[in-house]
Amino acid sequence: MLHRLARVSPTVAFAGTLAVLLAGLFLPGIVGALLLFALAGGLATLTFTTWPVQTGVTRAVRLALLALLVVAAVAKTL
Repeated sequence: MLHRLARVSPTVAFAGTLAVLLAGLFLPGIVGALLLFALAGGLATLTFTTWPVQTGVTRAVRLALLALLVVAAVAKTL
């Protein structure tokens, strides 16, 4: 699966991620929260898969963004 992801254009990956993020933020209730949780799961998978080759600053930024995404998803469920 990582080989398939490596072939995806960065622009397409950014646009797709942005679309899912905006849909998750604007869709009401649990539907939006599920999209945000799915996005957080994907980000967590990619973060921990690439963990050994990332610098300390990159790791910190990715963990902060992951935490913000999870907080937004939890807030959306309430």
